[in-house]
Amino acid sequence: MKTIILALLALLALPARAELKIFATVPEWGALASVIGGDKVDVFTATNGLQDPHHIQARPSLIARARSADLVVATGAELEVGWLPVVLRESGNARVQPGQPGSFEAAAYVRMLDVPARLDRAEGDVHAAGNPHIQTDPRNILKAGEALAARMAQLDGGDAATYQANWKSFSERWRAAMARWEKQAAPLRGISVAVQHKAFPYLEDWLGLKEVAALEPKPGVEPSVAYLSKLLGQVAANPPRMVIRAAYLSPQASEWFGREARVPVVVVPFTVGGDERAQDLFTLFDDTVDRLLAALK
Repeated sequence: MKTIILALLALLALPARAELKIFATVPEWGALASVIGGDKVDVFTATNGLQDPHHIQARPSLIARARSADLVVATGAELEVGWLPVVLRESGNARVQPGQPGSFEAAAYVRMLDVPARLDRAEGDVHAAGNPHIQTDPRNILKAGEALAARMAQLDGGDAATYQANWKSFSERWRAAMARWEKQAAPLRGISVAVQHKAFPYLEDWLGLKEVAALEPKPGVEPSVAYLSKLLGQVAANPPRMVIRAAYLSPQASEWFGREARVPVVVVPFTVGGDERAQDLFTLFDDTVDRLLAALK
């Protein structure tokens, strides 16, 4: 009896197994990792829904978080090229460097759109691998999530069954929600739209929207009133039904264009936390579809 008691006490004295520490660059991947990992993971998200993910400072606090991470989950496709390489290098964490199991890029698992035929930085913020804003199509969430669940199971074999079970539950609910969103959004198919920043090719591809104008003269370059006036004249014969802007962007250009063209401006959350309603992946798309449909009325 004494031996059994001593053995139980020894087991109780063992430290609890550490959670899988995940560093997500943007809110959509932080939310996805949290859904898959549940209470088995500790997820830190480096940015919030109202920050431009292209332009983040490689702060010491981010470097410290990356130093202790087991897995870095990024979009890739050069979205974080201005800051993440510095964070990773300065962290000194060999586990999460590019090419290691602790480095995950969601863009590697989806079909990339807007891949430039030739790379010319004079054309603005152009990404060699294609447009990195893959999270605006829920089909990409599904593809990236399946790969992420497998990677988490690889890194933390002891909880692999939990990750796979959580992923199975989420993916089933996600497919049902996608069917609902697509049915709800049917009136949007074929609708012409203008965008402030070329951030929506995946959303357009999913819902069948037709982009007829981008307010930025080049990606990442703020338009002048003269440029917007010229663009307004170009689309006067066939104006867009709405202007779409991501919540994190400055409103001036889209508000001016919408007012002059007499079309509604739709501010979509773009990612988790982009507005008060979009607090998880499901409400992100609930809110996005509802806002687009409201503009038709």
